[in-house]
Amino acid sequence: MAEISEVRRELALDCFLLAGKVMMESGAETYRVEDTMIRMAVSQNMMDSHCFVTPAGIMFSPSNDLPTRFVRIHGRRTDLERVARVNAVSRRLVAGQLTLQQAYEEMTEIEKNHYLFPLWLQVLAAAVASACFLILMGGGWADIPFAFVIGGIGFYIVEMVLVKTRVKFFAEFIGAVAIGTLAVLVVNSGFGNDPDTIIIGSVMPLVPGLLITNAVRDMMAGHFVSGLSMGAEAFLTAFAIGAGIAIVLSF
Repeated sequence: MAEISEVRRELALDCFLLAGKVMMESGAETYRVEDTMIRMAVSQNMMDSHCFVTPAGIMFSPSNDLPTRFVRIHGRRTDLERVARVNAVSRRLVAGQLTLQQAYEEMTEIEKNHYLFPLWLQVLAAAVASACFLILMGGGWADIPFAFVIGGIGFYIVEMVLVKTRVKFFAEFIGAVAIGTLAVLVVNSGFGNDPDTIIIGSVMPLVPGLLITNAVRDMMAGHFVSGLSMGAEAFLTAFAIGAGIAIVLSF
């Protein structure tokens, strides 16, 4: 640590924390974020660095004798393209292909941009997935158009409510209510055949598969705080979807 100037050390900390923040906000696993930050620190001769990552914040200390820095995680959503780009920059920094300043500038550029597909394409993908899940769940081919349309509408409603309210569980609850209502209306009007498979297929794009996967992988890696908190978030999402469908079917 003695050979690292204070200015360079502060730049390195900014770079590491920015990398971790972007990865956590984009849906990366906790152990992957810690591993990436520690590898970047070692490449800058910070051999005694410590890192502690949770879904709500990141703490990083360059050594036992220096102050610890903290950064808050304000929100999370799935954007694996950003995770891949941060990983690529970190690997190039570790390999010596980038200077610390260049790596920080690339991290800043990644943070400013989002690499999500346009909303219309996400809705189309959700609609196709809903139709496919209906078949996987044993639904009839005649119900495919209804699962396609209702699944796409439900996903669109969730995205719009989320933009307006910023409350993820409420958006998923409203989306589930809309899906259940449309499925029941289609069947009661004589067009659809099986409301159960239409509803199951249509809600599948809302199921938190990445959260469940990350929770299990973090638990297996020994990160129990992150694993349990992500598992709780996945449970609340599943509860919101189930409650929305249950309310519709109870009337």
